[in-house]
Parts: sequence; structure tokens; C-alpha cells
Amino acid sequence: MNRARGGLVTAALMLVAALALAVSAGVWWWLNQPLRLNAPTVELSVEAGSTPRDVARAWAAAGVEAPSWMLYEWFRWSGQSRQIRAGSYELETGATPRDLLRMMVRGDERLTTVKLIEGWTFKRFRAELAQADGLKPLTQGMGEAELMAQLGAPGVPAEGQFFPDTYAYAKGSTDLAVLQRAHRALRKQLDAVWAQRAAGSMLASPQDALVLASIVEKETGRESDRPMISSVFHNRLRIRMPLQTDPTVIYGLGDAFDGNLRRVHLQTDTPFNTYTRPGLPPTPIAMPGKAALMAAVQPATSKALYFVARGDGSSVFSATLAEHNRAVNQYQRARKGP
Repeated sequence: MNRARGGLVTAALMLVAALALAVSAGVWWWLNQPLRLNAPTVELSVEAGSTPRDVARAWAAAGVEAPSWMLYEWFRWSGQSRQIRAGSYELETGATPRDLLRMMVRGDERLTTVKLIEGWTFKRFRAELAQADGLKPLTQGMGEAELMAQLGAPGVPAEGQFFPDTYAYAKGSTDLAVLQRAHRALRKQLDAVWAQRAAGSMLASPQDALVLASIVEKETGRESDRPMISSVFHNRLRIRMPLQTDPTVIYGLGDAFDGNLRRVHLQTDTPFNTYTRPGLPPTPIAMPGKAALMAAVQPATSKALYFVARGDGSSVFSATLAEHNRAVNQYQRARKGP
């Protein structure tokens, strides 16, 4: 009788072990099989403070065709459920349950980018952010003064205060977060170039450098001309000669500019008309890039006071008005014809 009972116990234990082995094999198989999705990709934003059970339910609701309890048990059994990070994720066809958890533990978020171009105005920059995929428009109703206060720069004009670059962000990020990064990047770049300014510079402050860099950015058709264009403006500042640069006039016209700069515009006074007012304009007129910033603080050494576009992107530089007029006749008036 004891032997019979012993045999039954042994058989039962063997059955339990076999079942456990089968379950383990089944779990291992499931963990390494692609999850079924109801679309080629399934997106989910995991909010901060979400529990592992919340995350499992959210994935099932978003389009992962697996019982949420199975996902939750996998998260919990792995020992990594508390390491799941908040963020925006994208699960693609072919991903396994292991891939899903690994993605959230590593924080491998789906990133989108927005590109800010050298020479853009702040208005153009905001329009680009408003169209950026997946950015929450937190600043949509803010005026420039309120926005700059939010960025920790109260009283600073917004124009030129953001560095043109490509910024990656996770879906669900705010436009304010991108603005903060672009503003910090600009301050970092400006501090770095200001520390490298040439001796005898006519610029009194980093803000002056930023203003001049924005003009250089808008006046440059060829990158190699930037230091010479900067030199022209430095030379004019040195002898108190008006800068007489068209892009500042155009900026001052704002929405009234129709694409055709007329003589009357050059004669109409605004704070940005560098034909009627000496010195630098009150703010930048665009977002300058790194090369323009460097050119502003390290101008070429020259006696040039004038430049005119050749028509191929490059410029001709002249030290005297007579030389300049000859260049204008050759390259500008000749193109316009009789």
C-alpha cells in the first residue's frame, strides 16, 4: 500500500514537473513570438506615474492583440516592471513581448524632428512649430513677452533668441520644451563666440554680436563672404556711417512688405531703417547660425565700406564709393538692362 501511494506521489510530481515544463516552454515561445497588432504600427504615450497594469491595459487598448493580463504578468515576472519609463513609443510589426518591454525599459521613444533654418524670423519659427507633428501647442496663446518670461528671459525680445538647428522630440512633448532647448543652445553658442571676439571689435555686448550676426546671415549669399560682409559693417560702425542694409528695412516693414523694396521704403523712418538711423537696429532681424555668429565677432581685416551682389551668390567689395558705383553698374544695372 505504501509503495502504491509512493508511486502515485511520484507520478503526480512528475506530472506537475511536466506541466511546469510545458508552461515554461509555452511562455518562452510566447515571449519570442511577434505580437499581433491591429495596424502596421501601434503608438502609445506612457504617462508619468502609470502602473505596470495601466501600461499593459493601454497597449491592449491601443492595438496590441494580446490579453492585458498576460502583458502585465510578463512585465511583473520579468522583474523590470518598475523600470518602465514614461514616454512616447511606437511598436512595429514583428516586435515580440520581449521587444516591447525592452523598448520601455530603455526609454527608446519614437522621436520626431523639427528643423529651424538659419535666417528665419521668430514668426516663421513659431509657424513651423505649430505645424510640427505631435507637439503640444502649449505656447499657442502666448505673446512674445509672456513666452520669453516662461523661458527665464523676461524683457528680452524674442527675435534671434533661438538657435537654428534640427531638434528631435518625443510625441507628446510641448512646443515650449523645444523653445527652451533652442534658446539654451543660442545662449551657449553666443557665449562661446563672444569669448572669441577679435580685438578692436566695434561690438559692445553679446547682444550687439547677435544683432550684427542676424544682418550678416540675411546679407550673405555665399558662406565665404560672411567675414567680409561683417568687415564692411564694422568699418561703417567705426566711422559712424549708417549701415544702409536692406534686410533691416524689410524687417521693419513687417507684413507691409510685398516683396518689392522701393526707394520710399528706404526713406521711411522706422527703428529698423539703417538708412535713416545710425548704428545697429534695436533687435536681431532673424535667427543667425553659428557661421554668421562667428563672422560677426571675427570680421575680416579690410577697408571695405560697400558691397554689391554679383548675381551668382557672391559679392564684390569696395573701399570707395567710386569703386562701388562701378561695381553696381557692372553687376546690378547691367542685369536690369536699359
